Amino acid sequence: MALIISGHGLTVEDVVKAARFGEKVELHPESVKKIMACREMLDKKIAAHEIMYGINTGIGEFSEIVLNDDQVKNFQKYLIYNHAAGIGDALPAEYVRAAMLGRINVHAHGNSGCRLEITQTLIDMLNKGVTPYVCNKGSVGACGDLAPMSQIALLMLGEGHAYYKGEFLEGADALKKAGIPVPGLEARDGLAVINGSNVLTAMSAIMIFETNRWLKQAEIACAMSLEALKANLKPYHHKILEARGFPGGVRSAASIRKITKGGDLAEGRMKTKVQDAYSMRSTPQVIGAAHDAVKWAKKQVETELNGVGDNPIFFAEENLALSGANFQGSPISLPMDMIGAAVTMVSVLSERRMNRLNNPALSVGLPPFLTKGAGMFSGLMLSQYTADMQIVEQRILCMPASIQSIPAAADQEDFVSMGMNTAIKNFQILDNAYGILGIEFMAAAQALDLREKFETPYKYGTGTQTAKNTIRKHVEYLDIDRPLYPDHNKMKALVKSCEILDMVEKKIGRLE
Repeated sequence: MALIISGHGLTVEDVVKAARFGEKVELHPESVKKIMACREMLDKKIAAHEIMYGINTGIGEFSEIVLNDDQVKNFQKYLIYNHAAGIGDALPAEYVRAAMLGRINVHAHGNSGCRLEITQTLIDMLNKGVTPYVCNKGSVGACGDLAPMSQIALLMLGEGHAYYKGEFLEGADALKKAGIPVPGLEARDGLAVINGSNVLTAMSAIMIFETNRWLKQAEIACAMSLEALKANLKPYHHKILEARGFPGGVRSAASIRKITKGGDLAEGRMKTKVQDAYSMRSTPQVIGAAHDAVKWAKKQVETELNGVGDNPIFFAEENLALSGANFQGSPISLPMDMIGAAVTMVSVLSERRMNRLNNPALSVGLPPFLTKGAGMFSGLMLSQYTADMQIVEQRILCMPASIQSIPAAADQEDFVSMGMNTAIKNFQILDNAYGILGIEFMAAAQALDLREKFETPYKYGTGTQTAKNTIRKHVEYLDIDRPLYPDHNKMKALVKSCEILDMVEKKIGRLE
């Protein structure tokens, strides 16, 4: 079934379906009418020589320069040429596809003034698998993501480059092979493609989706470590979290109770300390805070996905054209800076539990560094080094980009969001988070195996046991020392794939 695009109701999950999994998209009939009505109004204004920003004026510092009729015809082409000024490696295809989807949803409101052919070309490229080549750097997040979106707009001229069926092609060749006509760019068309924070928002939507799945895996890793460390699970009682009232904390504690359910620890059949260290008993409060941050950030991202991020904006029913700053990326860059910090915070908590598993003074009887050959062997000593290095990198990357404005365009654009910097560094933070959590998973599985091999066996929770069994399909028990980098990389890939999460949820139900 196709995803119907109407300007409303587009979710983070919808973005992933279309961008990653190729779900087809289709413009709602009412949106077709709105786009055509808006364009009809705009054509009348152009014919009447009404002054409108970016249509018959220059842009930025040149916004006071009025263009003549001949210039209006060619201006959109040179606008796109000038703004296609990015640098760096190609953005992943799903980011570009998500940005195109977001732009289609902006147009669907009927406030952008472009021709219907422009919106339909974006839809055809999505549905037929033509993905423009877009550099990953160059946007300052206002006036929108101009540089990357201009590389998408180049295809409207039959220019630029694109990927199609695994080939890297000239833009015109990609469109021709896919059977998509080149629409060209008339008045307003080019600016209507580029003047919004669509790449930032697209990447943020995917980041939100992946962060939620990573946080659920952080709860699984926590549950495994808690059982390996014989933790007191009373701090996870629902009444404690409900008494404080944060929804994320209530959710997180419920998930960990669900994962450990059925085990001797959860059923109170084991002796535990009266109070454990913070890294063991405050996980619901910490991961819960991250859940609540994600909830707010998701709301902001979905508001942007379904809003009119453009300039100028046209209101056909009122015959009105208004110029403003709805391209400004700050409503997204600010909450998404917080998401990078939230992922880092949870990563630090993960490393602290891993430290307790390694440290014989803290591990409740586990051997030093989770090896029975201490001295001859060093076990997982160096795994902690690897986790720590990645956390330091995360902390460096947590400096907010949303406060890093550098004025541009002769100070006409004297405050910008730098939101693309937020989006790029967030995925670097998350990439490290996969590795850090993978190391905790590996250490927890090692600790649980050691308990089984050298102590009186006890029963683990169903979710914990499922997670450990999944890990053991990929990484073997560490009996004697071996090079650990293959294990680290396997665990990182395993966390990124969400196989542990999928297997646990299949066994015990969804963690929500």
